[in-house]
Amino acid sequence: MERIIVKAKFNAGHRQLGYPGKCRFVHGHSWQGQVVLSADELPRDELDMSIDFGDIKNVMRTLDHKMLVTAHDTTFLDAGLFEPEGIVMLKGKGPSVENVARHVFDGVVALIQQKYPGRGIRYLLAVTIQETENNSFRIEETVTI
Repeated sequence: MERIIVKAKFNAGHRQLGYPGKCRFVHGHSWQGQVVLSADELPRDELDMSIDFGDIKNVMRTLDHKMLVTAHDTTFLDAGLFEPEGIVMLKGKGPSVENVARHVFDGVVALIQQKYPGRGIRYLLAVTIQETENNSFRIEETVTI
């Protein structure tokens, strides 16, 4: 089994609409992410590299200094009030750590699909997003690309 492990930090804001506690207010975190990509044998490019660490980090860095929202947060989607390039739209009902992890997961899958399309390689992909010092969420799934 071969494995790539990449870590990155990013700062981003969000709010949990409908949440009964203080997280309903706009606030930010110094998030930390870890991506672990494994396969029996990772594919290699012409430089004999599998996937550039920086490319994986950039999936997480696209969230840096951004406001994380979903389609339900119409205030932040108003281009007259907030610059669209400062907003990252996440899938789901709210910009929870779970949906941040899914966003990164989907971004890494897209990166692999772009670099090594249709090879039928079975990858184990794990994405961990740490929202605070004590709280994190992990997605671990097998994908075939």
